[in-house]
Amino acid sequence: MATLIKNLRNGRKVVFDTGGFDEWCVYIVESDGSRTPPRDITYFAELRCKSQDYPDDKIYNDFVEIYEQTTSKISEDVLTLIDEIVNTYEEKDKVIMEQWFTVLYGGMIAEENKKGTILKKRIKRLGMYQTLKLGMNPQDAANYSKRKKVWELDPLMRSYGF
Repeated sequence: MATLIKNLRNGRKVVFDTGGFDEWCVYIVESDGSRTPPRDITYFAELRCKSQDYPDDKIYNDFVEIYEQTTSKISEDVLTLIDEIVNTYEEKDKVIMEQWFTVLYGGMIAEENKKGTILKKRIKRLGMYQTLKLGMNPQDAANYSKRKKVWELDPLMRSYGF
């Protein structure tokens, strides 16, 4: 049974449901009920593209504000924060920013709940940092941490301040 994270203004929903590993898979559900799990590369690429239209680090800093409030549970306060942040974007971008910030929020909650993970939500922050701050190709950022060990990633994250 799916767990609603947020109803989006475009008629879509972001939910948790069972995936390949656990019940913490994030899906975007269309108004017709079809659903897809968003891929890191997709939202990294779209957010990188959108970042060209805004002051330096706006999207990254807004993400960090959400990141700092994220725990292992869905919070109405964080959902309200997402709405407040989205309202600082141009009208033409509000729908997509709401979607991707909500997907990232769900992804971070999922990381906080995954059994046996040490890096938790920091893994999403690394991808966002690499894409938006370091200018890494979104595909490379999405795949960077795969097959790397904690002892390789943790010092790198700490050197970036998280």
